[in-house]
Amino acid sequence: MPGENLSRDEARERAALLSVDGYDVSLDVRSAVGEGQSEPRTFRSVTTIRFRCNEPGAASFADLIAPGVTAVTLNGKDLDPGEVFDGTRILLEDLAAENELVVDARCAYSRTGEGLHRFVDPEDGEVYLYTQYEPADSRRVFANFEQPDLKAPFRFEVRAPEEWTVWSNGAGELADGVWRFAETKPISTYITCVVAGPYHYVTDAYARTLPDGTTLEIPLGAMCRKGLAPYFDADDVFLVTKQGLDFFHDHFDYPYPFGKYDQAFVPEYNLGAMENPGLVTFREEYIFRGKVTQASYEARANVILHEMAHMWFGDLVTMVWWDDLWLKESFADFMGTFANVNATRFTNAWTTFANRRKAWAYRADQLPSTHPITADIRDLQDAKLNFDGITYAKGASVLKQLVAYVGQDAFLEGARRYFKRNAYGNTRLGDLLSVLEETSGRDMSAWAGKWLQTAGVNSLTPQVLLDGDGRVAEVAVVQEAAESHPELRPHRVAVGLYRRTAEGELERYARAETDVDGPRTVIADLAGAEAPELVLVNDDDLTYCKIRFDDTSLATLRDHLGALTDPLARALCWSALWNLTRDALLPARDFVDLVLRFASRESDIGVLQMLHAWANSALVNYVAPERRETAGRRLAEGALRELRQAEPGSEHQLAWARFFASTAADGADFRLLQELLSGTATIDGLDVDQELRWAFLEPLAAHGVADESALTAELTRDDTASGKRHQVRCLAARPSAAVKAQAWAQVVESQALSNALVEATIAGFAQSSQRDLLAPYAEKYFEVIARIWEDRSIQIGMDVVRGLYPSLQDRPETLEATDAWLTAHADAPPALRRLVLEARDDLARTLRGQECDARAVTG
Repeated sequence: MPGENLSRDEARERAALLSVDGYDVSLDVRSAVGEGQSEPRTFRSVTTIRFRCNEPGAASFADLIAPGVTAVTLNGKDLDPGEVFDGTRILLEDLAAENELVVDARCAYSRTGEGLHRFVDPEDGEVYLYTQYEPADSRRVFANFEQPDLKAPFRFEVRAPEEWTVWSNGAGELADGVWRFAETKPISTYITCVVAGPYHYVTDAYARTLPDGTTLEIPLGAMCRKGLAPYFDADDVFLVTKQGLDFFHDHFDYPYPFGKYDQAFVPEYNLGAMENPGLVTFREEYIFRGKVTQASYEARANVILHEMAHMWFGDLVTMVWWDDLWLKESFADFMGTFANVNATRFTNAWTTFANRRKAWAYRADQLPSTHPITADIRDLQDAKLNFDGITYAKGASVLKQLVAYVGQDAFLEGARRYFKRNAYGNTRLGDLLSVLEETSGRDMSAWAGKWLQTAGVNSLTPQVLLDGDGRVAEVAVVQEAAESHPELRPHRVAVGLYRRTAEGELERYARAETDVDGPRTVIADLAGAEAPELVLVNDDDLTYCKIRFDDTSLATLRDHLGALTDPLARALCWSALWNLTRDALLPARDFVDLVLRFASRESDIGVLQMLHAWANSALVNYVAPERRETAGRRLAEGALRELRQAEPGSEHQLAWARFFASTAADGADFRLLQELLSGTATIDGLDVDQELRWAFLEPLAAHGVADESALTAELTRDDTASGKRHQVRCLAARPSAAVKAQAWAQVVESQALSNALVEATIAGFAQSSQRDLLAPYAEKYFEVIARIWEDRSIQIGMDVVRGLYPSLQDRPETLEATDAWLTAHADAPPALRRLVLEARDDLARTLRGQECDARAVTG
């Protein structure tokens, strides 16, 4: 892995020296099918690059990661591949003012989801290919200059098996056995794309009359594996797509510039999706094989719109280097929810954002690796790790606050000017700030300095003083910051006052919107109001902060959280309570109790499912070990009670069924799961479809109730790619020393598993009910991670280092072992150290939470 890295300084030097006029890339993937080929299985890649050099006679390099290079020609001169190619780079010396480089290489198909991924469907033996490059894996498929600011037009041609269809960024035609694709606009290497195979493909079309009277026509397509075709609701995908295209054209005033709009749902995908212009790729799990809740459809719509926003933020206008990754990801994350709320049926998507996306941001922003939204990205390994909760969810939260700060009209007008001035170019932070200053009339440099260029999350706590008549004399907001990141920031906030009505409903009766700045801000507009039972700072979720409560408000929530009638306010309170739990300020058993008492009254299904996840996390991580069994029993009993009481056939019933399976703790629970699987027991309205069957089988496997024969039988019933992933996870979950040893060896000592099966094996391996069984692997983890990082691709390295960290060995000795490794490996790659430091921080937080819970138990 280290030899594959590229530093920011190297990229700057190359960008100052070179400019690229165009690529012609010819791939021959007929080798993807057939048996008897040696490993690694390879394909032919022939690339022609036309580029200019500002300093004739200078030297530079092209990027290529390949098992072998057959020929290299520079300006008509043959170069010896053995001399100029070192496995990751091609040395280019004595460059002319205008140059042509031709590279004929043997590139390897991927099994890690990086580069050109090859997947064999176990259901029918069909082979499917797709590419995934971000941040820098196109060099695994063709020779190039792998950095975002060396944009160029691309022409692709692909030779594939006769029965296949091939797609790329541009429109394609098949002639004489070769798929040839229209030349792209100037784009970065990491958003080029090829998808090939016997995919199921559905078409539609979008048309729009532009302000000049012309008609914009966009051919639409959507595809998936043939095995998923019966479940593929392409009509809904197209509906959201058209709604998004309408929305962005209404607000961006820049016609979609990339011709067609295909969307490919592909197997074994590492990400949620990727914004390749004209050919967006998604993980195929967004095609639902069984019943799911509306939260899943909302999430899919959000991702569709997120990727669509990238067509402008990221593809049309691209950051110079990965320091400004936020220029595309923060905007796309914000725009995905903004469009979801205003253009689709998911009008409450800001509630999901507040509850789910911001939880990701809060966690990331309190890790030792937290960083400013505009990050210091030294190299590609740094870039890979910065696709995180800061760059996405915190950045989007800050943009939501910016919209409140400058106004929506000024914000959108700034975006319009940004696109028109920088189309097909590359930008930095200053390019965006300059247009926002123009449109808003505000000085953006001070705002950016505090919000984009510093790290950490502030806490906002209300202070309420009452006068002699029991009315509000003063409401103030106190702002605090962590010692490690002491920056206080300007916040545009709404402060809501809530009281119970005569009917017992907790409703807002007063609201003030103002700017909070400095350590203490008085909210003058609320003076004289009736005394509140609950004060909610950051009501309506305008800013990015951790919400705290005064004593009266916290007491009100303990008794009446379920009486809050506003879904967003309720979600904000749940999020704040979860942050208190993670910060060891609220005992975990209290949070579990709140979930047991009030989750059943949660109307928003996405919030309910998040509460289930948090309750599980509280049980596994933050409940004192001596109380864990009792708390787990209470959760399982509560989940079963709510499952039986839920409306038959409702999505709430489905959510409680899944939660019950995840908390099942004793013989009676396991017998019920077995009976639901066999059909000897039923719950009115609950359809135990194939996906729910696997959800029931995992806890049965983890507790030794379902053995290998039962899991094999289930795979026979569901002999699909999805079924295989489920079975692998369940097999690794079984409570046996031999099983754990085998799973460890498959992930750590072998590279035979694909990325998806590595992920499934790790997920099954680490079971919270098997702490003693997993104890021997704590020492082994620290022995192998440096080698794993050296030998594997960065994606697999990240999966292993994160997934196998011994977090379930929740005791001080594990922290000491982690510290010893960090001390002994001070010179380890920074990205690897970052992952270990993050895992250590999570474990230290776990121990603080358990101490808080234990004090509450004994106090």
